[in-house]
Amino acid sequence: MTEREIFFEAIEIASADARAGFLQGACGKDVTLRRKVEELLQEHFANDSLLAKPAIDGPPTLIDTTPVTEGPGAQIGRYKLLQKLGEGGFGVVYMAEQKEPVKRRVALKIIKLGMDTQQVVARFEAERQALAMMDHPNIAKVLDAGATDTGRPYFVMELVKGVPITRYCDDNNLTTQERLELFIAVCQAIQHAHQKGIIHRDIKPSNVMVTLHDGVPVPKVIDFGIAKATQQELTEKTIFTQYSQFIGTPAYMSPEQAEMSGLDIDTRSDIYSLGVLLYELLVGRTPLDGKELMSGGYDEIRRRIKEEEPAKPSTRVNTMEGSEKTTVARHRKISPEHLSSELRGDLDWIVLKALEKDRTRRYETANGFALDIKRFLKNEPVAAVAPSSGYLLKKYAQRHRGAMAAAAAIVGLLVVGVTVSTWQAIRATRAQQSAEKAQAAELKQKLLAQEKQKEAEEERGRAEEQRQRAEAGERSGQRLLYAANMNLTQQAWEQNNAGRVRQLLAETAAYPERGFEWFYWQRLIHQDIRTLRGHRGGISGVAISPDGQRIVTGSKDHTAKVWDTTSGRELFTFKRHGDAINAVAFSPDGLRIVSGSEGSTTKVWEAASGKELLNLNGHINGINSVAFSPDGRWVVTGSGDQTAKVWEA
Repeated sequence: MTEREIFFEAIEIASADARAGFLQGACGKDVTLRRKVEELLQEHFANDSLLAKPAIDGPPTLIDTTPVTEGPGAQIGRYKLLQKLGEGGFGVVYMAEQKEPVKRRVALKIIKLGMDTQQVVARFEAERQALAMMDHPNIAKVLDAGATDTGRPYFVMELVKGVPITRYCDDNNLTTQERLELFIAVCQAIQHAHQKGIIHRDIKPSNVMVTLHDGVPVPKVIDFGIAKATQQELTEKTIFTQYSQFIGTPAYMSPEQAEMSGLDIDTRSDIYSLGVLLYELLVGRTPLDGKELMSGGYDEIRRRIKEEEPAKPSTRVNTMEGSEKTTVARHRKISPEHLSSELRGDLDWIVLKALEKDRTRRYETANGFALDIKRFLKNEPVAAVAPSSGYLLKKYAQRHRGAMAAAAAIVGLLVVGVTVSTWQAIRATRAQQSAEKAQAAELKQKLLAQEKQKEAEEERGRAEEQRQRAEAGERSGQRLLYAANMNLTQQAWEQNNAGRVRQLLAETAAYPERGFEWFYWQRLIHQDIRTLRGHRGGISGVAISPDGQRIVTGSKDHTAKVWDTTSGRELFTFKRHGDAINAVAFSPDGLRIVSGSEGSTTKVWEAASGKELLNLNGHINGINSVAFSPDGRWVVTGSGDQTAKVWEA
């Protein structure tokens, strides 16, 4: 790989540790090459250099090279930036304040300066489309989208005020059961994304934030920046992933992601990442230690992800040093002695099934993963282990402790009786035990059959429920997209942006469920809004107040009139010129009006009352044009005497 290729690939890796591992593998022993690339990276991340663009889809194509800066206090569209929340390889996320049509705090994500290449813009739009397709309480919602004046796209999301899920669990010392209940909600969110045909590909604690709703913790899955569609294109722009390019975070990456071969990535890759996240929630570490993983070269990272089998969670806890084990146990409200035993058995099997290197042996769906955890919490047999007879009886005993304790007491009495009885009594007891074994075997078979029948019925019910939810979600999504488009049309109309109204109506023209709103806007955009009548001579000058609430007109009938924009009602008339009025203008604050007449006079009026404030004389011929300076301090007049004059307003 060339210096340029390595540089462009490295700037898309968000983690500094992952970037260092990539450079070690890509540059090998070429110290000079690595030094040059590191200098470029330092310049890029220090100054946000315009040269830092990944060469993935050919030569970089900038949307606009005009130097632009964003930061707290800047205005993008109708959003005011308040503070930077985070920064990735190509995007920056800000907390912003929306003023209209509702006032609220939001998260605004925009492409970093200098990173607006065709490839990056395509990934950015893919993330925006992926979020727009989904409607789930545990996935951050997209609220709006647009582009800056220089053409750099942005989109607005629900502001998630929270912390990564692992940090929230540790800060609040959640028990293992409470952590599992939070994790189930994460699985359900990922299942929703999969049903919409979206693979996240970067599930990790920093992308699963926990926020509080009325005091109840709610996990929110964020950052679909490298999401992949399985059923449709997320954007019309080309997204090309270079061969041997890391997509994801190594410590949470599935073996097939690290393989980078002809094997396509499917939803089971997210199952693996969910398994890593659950492992970390249970024991406080990832299966492959992040720092150790990144200490090796590029090929070594790939080999360990593909080949190194993770230790069982209970085993990992047993190998911890005393202080670390004590800390982990304290964060889970359990003693260090009982921590390993709490994880041993079902939880070990559930986690290891999700972390299988062979994806055909993992859970088929995120919902299946969540269902197995629910079975564990209810002391039911889990799918992650073969249902042996002893295993089924063990689960039955856990659910019926009282009955089994009584049975154990009876067996103890029988043993004592056998010990003190005669040979005949021994033979009778053996016969009785044989009958009891036969009954136990029959009971076991019945229980097994009942469990299987129950699971089959539940699975059928879940499948039907998922199908109905998917259909309802698709219909709801279509309605939401149409409603959002009509809302944007109304906003454009209120802003007098007729071009935007026509564009939105054209985009919705082929929509199968168009309502009366579309036809209303279509008719309205092609007809006059209203006609202002009242002058007795031709109108030679018009202007609209900065707030859009008033219109001033100048006429050959020697008068100027002020009208209400909304109703078209005449507010008052200026009559003191004595000559035809050729030009009118509002001051930037809308408080004054300047008018120029055929008789070479210029007058400044109070816009609210029509009171004359100034009479400016100095031109020889009639006034043809008038204007205020942007700060309202000056008036400029242009005359037929071939002069323009600047007056103090």
